[in-house]
Amino acid sequence: MISEAQFNKEIDLIIANAVREDVGDGDHSSLACIPEDAMGQAKLLVKDEGIIAGVEFARMVFKHVDKRLKMKTFINDGRSVKYGDVVFYVQGPSQAILKAERLVLNAMQRMSAIATKTKTFVDVLEGTQTQILDTRKTTPGIRALEKWAVKIGGGVNHRFALYDMIMLKDNHIDFAGGITKAISKTKQYLLDHEKDLKIIVEARDLDEIKEILKSDGVYRILIDNFNFEDTKKAVQLIGNKCQTESSGGITLKTARQYADCGVDYISSGALTHSVYNMDLSLKAV
Repeated sequence: MISEAQFNKEIDLIIANAVREDVGDGDHSSLACIPEDAMGQAKLLVKDEGIIAGVEFARMVFKHVDKRLKMKTFINDGRSVKYGDVVFYVQGPSQAILKAERLVLNAMQRMSAIATKTKTFVDVLEGTQTQILDTRKTTPGIRALEKWAVKIGGGVNHRFALYDMIMLKDNHIDFAGGITKAISKTKQYLLDHEKDLKIIVEARDLDEIKEILKSDGVYRILIDNFNFEDTKKAVQLIGNKCQTESSGGITLKTARQYADCGVDYISSGALTHSVYNMDLSLKAV
């Protein structure tokens, strides 16, 4: 996984690029009718229900836009919210509040939706050893925000990108000439380039599970698109030799059954690619 410093750098880049995209050479609507020295206050109002996420990100945005903006927080990231709740107040230059408004809302609405969906999976898996993982099926440019939201919702981050973990999937295996060759070449590559990256290998059937287990150095086996019965068999075959992860079309309705098969993780792209934004507003008070 990426370091905290790398993650924070990603967040800084997201903020800088989003402000560039949205503000350009100026927020002319505000500049035209609001005095430069005008001070104001606004509240973040919830018009929905779920898990709130992005409060700390909002603080970072306000600080980036104008260091004079100050937040008073009433509800922190990861807490349940309902219609009518006020999450925070922000005070400072009115022009700056309006400049930051849309970025804060866009991010918090999506992050809250992801956190809420993640929490529903976490609740379904409660009482099992299985944790819910996100994937790289994220919105281009804001992956750090979406993975942050998964953690706020109680989930676990998978690899951040292509560079922080080795993941040998079906296409890698087929292009490499088979599972054993793919693993062998990968281990040699890591040795040659002095890289310390964990190796995950995808299996499409039980025979591939058996072949993977013949090679040392595999951190986790991805049990992809298996039914419940074969997943149980795969877990038994693997034992404690490495971690196990189920993936492939797993929904809230089926997640518990896969967890009951004994897998360590379930990964779901739906955490980030199939959510409906939480309804939030930033209103002047």
